[in-house]
Amino acid sequence: MGLFKKEGEHEVEIPQIKPIVMRTSNVAKELLQASINFKVPVNSLDFHLLDTQTFSKVSENAADDWLELSSDEVKDLKEADFLNSKFQLKQVHEIEIFSITEPHTLDSIDMSIGGNSSLCKIYLTIKAGSTASYYENFQEDFIHLVNKKMLRANLMVGVFNAVMIPNLSDFLAKVRVQESIRFEAQERYQIAQGYEPVETVNDKLILHYETKQHNTDEYGRVDYSKRGYLVSAVKDELLIEYIKPKQGENGRNCRGEFIAPKEPTIKYEPTFATGEKIAVLDTPTSIEYRAGAGGYVTFEGGVYDIKTEVDVTEISFKTTGSIETQLDADVSINVKEKDVLKDAIGMGMEVTVNVINIDGNIGPNAKVTAKKAVVEGQVHQSAIISADELTINIHKGTAYGKNVHITRLEHGIVEADKVTVTQATGGKIRAREITIEMLGSHVKMTASHLIEIQKIQGGENQFIIDPMLNESTENLEERSLQMKAVKEAIRDIQKELSGYEQTWRENAPAMEDLKRKLAHYKTNGIKMPVAFVQKYQQNQQFKEKLDSLRAELKTKEDQYAWLSEKHTALQNEIFDARIINHDRWKNHNEITFKLIDPPIEVFYVPPHNTDEKILGLYEDDDGEFSIKVLTR
Repeated sequence: MGLFKKEGEHEVEIPQIKPIVMRTSNVAKELLQASINFKVPVNSLDFHLLDTQTFSKVSENAADDWLELSSDEVKDLKEADFLNSKFQLKQVHEIEIFSITEPHTLDSIDMSIGGNSSLCKIYLTIKAGSTASYYENFQEDFIHLVNKKMLRANLMVGVFNAVMIPNLSDFLAKVRVQESIRFEAQERYQIAQGYEPVETVNDKLILHYETKQHNTDEYGRVDYSKRGYLVSAVKDELLIEYIKPKQGENGRNCRGEFIAPKEPTIKYEPTFATGEKIAVLDTPTSIEYRAGAGGYVTFEGGVYDIKTEVDVTEISFKTTGSIETQLDADVSINVKEKDVLKDAIGMGMEVTVNVINIDGNIGPNAKVTAKKAVVEGQVHQSAIISADELTINIHKGTAYGKNVHITRLEHGIVEADKVTVTQATGGKIRAREITIEMLGSHVKMTASHLIEIQKIQGGENQFIIDPMLNESTENLEERSLQMKAVKEAIRDIQKELSGYEQTWRENAPAMEDLKRKLAHYKTNGIKMPVAFVQKYQQNQQFKEKLDSLRAELKTKEDQYAWLSEKHTALQNEIFDARIINHDRWKNHNEITFKLIDPPIEVFYVPPHNTDEKILGLYEDDDGEFSIKVLTR
């Protein structure tokens, strides 16, 4: 039965050609030529591979003779042969071209040949939905079909195919064992391996430090307010890298083509010098320029170096833009603008630096982050400043830190571990310890350990002791749930353990008797009864379960004790907390102690003009809580 093609509304049978036997080095070209000569579609033609001859020569002279290699000689070729630029290979194939008259047995396997860009690795892909059924000559026919597909792709056969059979062995074995398989997913196998060339490396100069200067938003637009005025570096950080040129290495692909590497181009050899704080490491492949110390990168007069301190008049969009350096880089910025009518840190600017000294003001919506910061001017009410060690003259904004010192607090917000304020006139403070020399009015102070006042001028202040200051409500609730769950687990284990222990005690006499009998049998060389042995083994398993329950109970009890201790310690902190006023109480001031368990607030207003120096929480014998004057 022949093939048909569609012409209008009719199917016309494709003419068949007589089989043609020929020798060729290009099978695909011959199939195309035959389709042209006989005016038939090329997809109506197929071929049998009758024979393949492989030839070689070690010469660039076209007139030199080619020598035929036997299959054994092909196998004996070495890597050095293939990577020799004068070594040449070619193949001549004897094929028989014929018309396709009926489907092939292996047509149910939809497969294709492909390779990487250099054609040094060739892969066979079997597509999902393909089916394969085993028959006596399946492997031989399948390998023949693979070789034919390689020839259609103008690839050599029998030269680079050493990996084919090993890589296809699982597939072939599966077909032979299962007799019929269906491919639910695409599968790929490497069937040929040439010699991959090593690419030539052109020289390159990579300015790693510059990548820190490119600030873009999520849409890739440049944020010109963050244009990298300073580029920080930490010790040993890679700043610049010169990639040395390197000649590539020869290769040969699965078409037998020699692949020669290109000559490297050299355009970026370093012409700059380096200062004392730049370490230069010369490696076989590159030259690395690393920071010899922390600081910021400078390039002046053709010399790269690291410096640690920089003076600027102001930090603003117009002059420097925002400055972002690494907190652990040893960079110190001194901002010199002192004019009270100007901002040393301009509106909306963001600064991140190890140390910053600001002689003037921090403007609206500015944000400063440092390990140590000093502000000689004022912090605007919409500005935020964070530093472990923080000193502020006039504070109206928001400050975070560990140790914070403020000369004058004017309705600002402060959160820290320890806060010291010279004069407070309004604001909110949250810290473990708060010390205020002169307290005005409308200040809300929340501490977990201590609030100490030297002198009170105003009133309407709030003194709050809250042990949960550094502990979130979520953490407390989670711990309470954990304690409840552990307590329930302890109760369940105790119940199960009680039953096991009672059974163990009841069976103890019988087990002692059994042990004596088994010892007697063993001493006298008598074979032990199977029932006795089984009963002893069951007893051992029972003992293991008993020990396991005891160990689990101990673990849960330890866990509950730890959770309970942490919970109790947090609660007990409130009894150690103190509010100390070295002056007489004046006007209306509210004192609140917040308990965790029970979750109540104890409230107290010291009478005007009273001398109650130390106040703390007190619990009487009836479990009632109150705020009392204490001696210490």
